[in-house]
Amino acid sequence: MKVQVSLLCLAIASALAIAPAAQAANAGRADVVSRANALLGANASAFHRASADAFSARDVIVDRNGTEHVRYDRTWNGLPVIGGDFVAHSRNGRLTGVSQTLRSAQRPSSLSGRISRDQAIVEAGAHFGTRFDGAPTARTVVYARGATPVLAYEVVFTGIKADQTPTEMHYFVDAGSARILDRWDRVNTAMPGPGRTCRKSGPAVGLGKSLLRGDVTLNTSECLSQAQFSLVDTVRGGGATHDMHNGTSGNGTLYTASTNVWGNYTMSDRATVGADAHYGIAATWDYFKNTFGRNGIANDGKGALSRVHYGNLYVNAFWNDSCFCMSFGDGDPNDSAGMNQPVLALDVAGHEMTHGITSRTANLVYSGESGGLNEATSDIFGSMVEFSVNDPNFPGNYLIGEEVFGNNDGTKALRYMFKPSLDAWLYNNTPGYVSADCYSPSIGGLDVHFSSGVANHFFYLLAEGAVVPAGFGTGTWANLTPASLVCNGNTGLTGIGKTKAAAIWYKALTEQMTSSTDYAGARTATLAAAQALYGAGSPEVTAVDAAWAAVNVVNAPLAPAPQQTPAPTRSRRR
Repeated sequence: MKVQVSLLCLAIASALAIAPAAQAANAGRADVVSRANALLGANASAFHRASADAFSARDVIVDRNGTEHVRYDRTWNGLPVIGGDFVAHSRNGRLTGVSQTLRSAQRPSSLSGRISRDQAIVEAGAHFGTRFDGAPTARTVVYARGATPVLAYEVVFTGIKADQTPTEMHYFVDAGSARILDRWDRVNTAMPGPGRTCRKSGPAVGLGKSLLRGDVTLNTSECLSQAQFSLVDTVRGGGATHDMHNGTSGNGTLYTASTNVWGNYTMSDRATVGADAHYGIAATWDYFKNTFGRNGIANDGKGALSRVHYGNLYVNAFWNDSCFCMSFGDGDPNDSAGMNQPVLALDVAGHEMTHGITSRTANLVYSGESGGLNEATSDIFGSMVEFSVNDPNFPGNYLIGEEVFGNNDGTKALRYMFKPSLDAWLYNNTPGYVSADCYSPSIGGLDVHFSSGVANHFFYLLAEGAVVPAGFGTGTWANLTPASLVCNGNTGLTGIGKTKAAAIWYKALTEQMTSSTDYAGARTATLAAAQALYGAGSPEVTAVDAAWAAVNVVNAPLAPAPQQTPAPTRSRRR
């Protein structure tokens, strides 16, 4: 069979202007893909390849030691194979491993379903409801996130939820039985108008008088022909910050001003929270660039759109792949849990931007265990961004979104990485609405913001060990002890530090995990990443194994992706 490879190429007219270094990089990437293609042809069984499978290379990473990692998407008879993506690992032309969740070379017996696309839309629509925008769409796919790949329809509905969050729901309907196989939203939440034309602009440095961080330095753009400034970060790929004017459609308007000062520390100036968002996204960009050499969300040097003042009293934030943008609500002064500040704390900004990075790498789908890993990835790097800023007035910690609470004694947060179940208070101790500390086979049935707890917990233990964080373990939290931080009684667990822990998770995310990776797969991925970074048998590899054991992930069995528990009516899903 012919292996089809899709590379990111420039148009012929543009190719003539590519610098020699860029030409060499493109040629080198093509060589890596070519070698991986040859391995695909020679190792069919390793990739569970069927005769009508075709592959498209999506990403290439080459380690310093020459190990090559090529991420592929898969089609069968031209149909996308959902869960068929994989990463081929090789060195010196030899296949060293494959990261994948597909477990079978079996494919559907027919390209025709018993039900039509219109019937599939009706079945999905019964779950979505009536508040959708435009006409729903449906395409035929192979659903391969279960034990056996089946023919299915992917039905997409878009709309606005009752709480003002946009939604792009993907339903997978069995083409034979009309059963809903899986579902997920492409809008990933943090919790359960154009500017004036400028003929010539240049980079500038402004002052943000932000709500949550006080004075911050902002990279902006100066319109030289009009003596006007805008919140466009020319240093970081042209990322821009817009005011949504409390609407939920469109992209609002770019922040512009005659002076390069943004906000007045209060909500009376609409640019105040614009400064918070612009600063948070810049800090996230810098963390990934300085730590991992990643040049923006898609690693292509292009900035994303940040939208503030989204919705009316909107208590949430989200990443949306469709607009390549992050959106932040203003909070609600009367929120019963005290979330009365805009939802754009530094770690929340890092959380949302990381969702974009996840979508461009492992693309962990927002459902079941993979959805929990997606959420945890955003929490992990949101926390690391906070640490990286190293602001003595706002020291980094393992609490997520604590600045969203206006009256905070230091113990209120959206999530607690060291003991995830502490978030029960936020949901009024409602049974079923609490983050999981320890792994169990049923965890995939939880909302992704709750199943993420196990990975958050793992990361904390890997970084810090069984150590109660400062400020906890006394008073209200007196029952928080080293024994309560582990699921297996290993109170002697020691950490390797957050820098190494983050390096392991990033390498696992970008080189090992695939769209359907579950907790067992995450354990395998992080062990492989630790071994690649620090060597087989190293203390770091031992620590990864011990941290997973401390959250009860020990050769955890593969589990089917169950239906998620619906969120509470008064959603706290951040």
